[in-house]
Amino acid sequence: MTTISLFLIFYTSFVLFASFAHLIRLDYWWIRIWDFPHLQVSVMTLLGLLAWAVFGHAVDGPASLLPIGLVAASFYQGWLIYPYTALHKREVRSTGKDRKRQGQATDPDTLRLLTANVYQENKKTGEVLELIEKHQPDILLLLETNKTWKQAMSPIEKDFPHQIHCPLENMYGLLFYSRLPMVSHELRFLIQEDIPSIYVQLTMASGQLVHFYGVHPMPPSPTEHYRSTERDAELLLVGKEARHKSGPIIVAGDLNDVAWSHTTRLFQRVSGLFDPRIGRGLFSTFNANYFFLRWPLDHIFVSHHFELVQIRRLPNCGSDHFPMLVSLTYNPDPNRAEDLPKPESDDLQETKEIIKKATNE
Repeated sequence: MTTISLFLIFYTSFVLFASFAHLIRLDYWWIRIWDFPHLQVSVMTLLGLLAWAVFGHAVDGPASLLPIGLVAASFYQGWLIYPYTALHKREVRSTGKDRKRQGQATDPDTLRLLTANVYQENKKTGEVLELIEKHQPDILLLLETNKTWKQAMSPIEKDFPHQIHCPLENMYGLLFYSRLPMVSHELRFLIQEDIPSIYVQLTMASGQLVHFYGVHPMPPSPTEHYRSTERDAELLLVGKEARHKSGPIIVAGDLNDVAWSHTTRLFQRVSGLFDPRIGRGLFSTFNANYFFLRWPLDHIFVSHHFELVQIRRLPNCGSDHFPMLVSLTYNPDPNRAEDLPKPESDDLQETKEIIKKATNE
């Protein structure tokens, strides 16, 4: 075989593996990492098809059928990414309302949330403070925060009278600030004793109670954890709990999982929550340092009680993640309750098994 033939065969085989490896239902990191780069793999499939169109005549025999696999892979990648384009119906409806600040009237049924994985070693704390001052969120969730970050954020404490602090040196600390009163709150360690999350009941200016979950589970990777089970179990525990709450719900944070993965879609079906990105865009937040290796890791899921005022990916402030900003208006529509994501076939059994595996080992 010629060099071109060998390259085409090797390249196509790799792309096909990268396209479908994540369908293997194993939780080892070297399988689960293929959940992430589907946008990049979709580009690789198109480049592969172009290469076959130009150089494919050099390949004969059974290997000449490999382009059919690339065509299938390109359709599959498109199917995964399609919901996060403007061609898809929006899961969370838009509203024209927005909350005004600085002396202007405010909408008591609207809240603004800013969430950011600031990266523990990041020294640009001043830029984060400027971002907070500019966007004036009602709720602020900062992840990967240690004692240095807690001290650096002290200037905002007077503006956010309701706070939860859990600074840690293990890259999983969190800081939570709220202008909205907290009826109750819990700092929780659901699966791993050094990985915190929060559950808070907040009261909007209108008096409406909101359930808020802030999460940041550990990802499967060669430097973090050898499997995804603990991450998946934490998300599904939150999802199960959220489904049984009445009233509006928000789940936010760095999930260390992508929007189109099996686990995230399972979480949506178990929780019954909507993704405001569907029908609007990917809003890829990681890796902020490399545009060609970027996917959506930082998520905000909401119940059917909310309409979306805006969703934005904010400028980077020295972290490897972009911050996210959303404005939501409480405007429940009873008919929307019929559209909730619902568990399918063995979803609940799978959820039970994942949680049992994570908590028993």
